[in-house]
Amino acid sequence: MKGSISTSQTERMPAESARLSDYAMLLKFRLTSSVVFSASAGYLLAAPFFEVSTFLALILGGFLVVGASNAYNQVWERDRDALMNRTKNRPVATGRLSVLEALIVSTVALIGGISLLYSINPLSAIFGLASVVLYTLVYTPMKAKGPWAVFVGAFPGAIPFMLGWVAATNDFDIEPGILFLVQFLWQFPHFWAIGWVAYDDYAKAGYYLLPNRKPDETASNLIIVYTMFMIVASVLPVFGFTGTLVLSDPAALIVLVLGAWMLRSAILLKKNPSKEYARKLMLTSVAYLPLVQIVYVIDRYI
Repeated sequence: MKGSISTSQTERMPAESARLSDYAMLLKFRLTSSVVFSASAGYLLAAPFFEVSTFLALILGGFLVVGASNAYNQVWERDRDALMNRTKNRPVATGRLSVLEALIVSTVALIGGISLLYSINPLSAIFGLASVVLYTLVYTPMKAKGPWAVFVGAFPGAIPFMLGWVAATNDFDIEPGILFLVQFLWQFPHFWAIGWVAYDDYAKAGYYLLPNRKPDETASNLIIVYTMFMIVASVLPVFGFTGTLVLSDPAALIVLVLGAWMLRSAILLKKNPSKEYARKLMLTSVAYLPLVQIVYVIDRYI
């Protein structure tokens, strides 16, 4: 009958939908989108005028590059992922995607992402490629060896915010350096909070990412220290020595309030060393970074 859908077609549609869902999980669609937000903020902070083609190339290129890193990571860690509750349903760990297929998807995403970043300027492509190499070939194998992996992983994780600035200016100077520093320092309390919450699950796969390899006073103390460093770094632009990256007094005050909010969560974790308070810190840190970036951007345009 004309216009009817055959049985094979109806069977194929759910299968195709499931495959797309697996690809999204492989690229960590939601996490990747949040990382791209940082790149967008960096671009808006630096761009002398908004250029749609450059912005779209940054967004899509950044998304593909970060997604490729996540996908390569899942290929590398597939056996360990299968041991943890939080990752055991990943498509490579379950076998829904073969290693070969995952590598093909990863490589296509990487080539596409780097090509888009190169179309903006070569420097953007270099930083994009560096983030993939550091994350995949340095951070990922170090993750099973101990806590130093968090320090190494903070480098590729801090690139997106400053990448937006580089895409807009084709230059790396003190301004993108400060953006890098803010996101670099933020990752320590953020990831140690995650490591505390998921400690038992990580241990199943042999991952011990807290400073002393366990949730203890050393971890809570260092979380406070790095949070304080992060707060200081985030208000540096108000003092006028960070080039064209500037922050007004009212904006700096808002950033300080946000920093105090996160510091309070860190202090509460020290007073109440538990997964409950580590989770609260984790959620606070997730909100903190985009809120600070929004304040930076709004301050530039008002």
